[in-house]
Amino acid sequence: MTRTAMLITLVAAAALAGCNKEDHTIVAGPDEGAANATANEHVALPPSISASKSYRCADNKLIYVDWMSDGTARVKKSREEAGTVVTPGTDLKGDSSAKAITYGGQNCKA
Repeated sequence: MTRTAMLITLVAAAALAGCNKEDHTIVAGPDEGAANATANEHVALPPSISASKSYRCADNKLIYVDWMSDGTARVKKSREEAGTVVTPGTDLKGDSSAKAITYGGQNCKA
């Protein structure tokens, strides 16, 4: 019984001796401090999707348009495709609230 109590006390003392109260920050590179925070301060976020709609054009093909919050649109031939960014007024005429748009010279309806 005395051996067990002594062994537990010894293990507890060793565990507490391994602990120290200094702060340690482990990083992969040199400490850049506030310089890194100010370098990343002015990061512009990409526009969000304000509406996603599908349209059937005059040639009976479907196009998918993601209307972005910055006024641009992303036109896709399938839902999985990344698409092409288009500024409305050039190749694309219409907006997210319109029932019909014109894309590539073709009339397309929602």
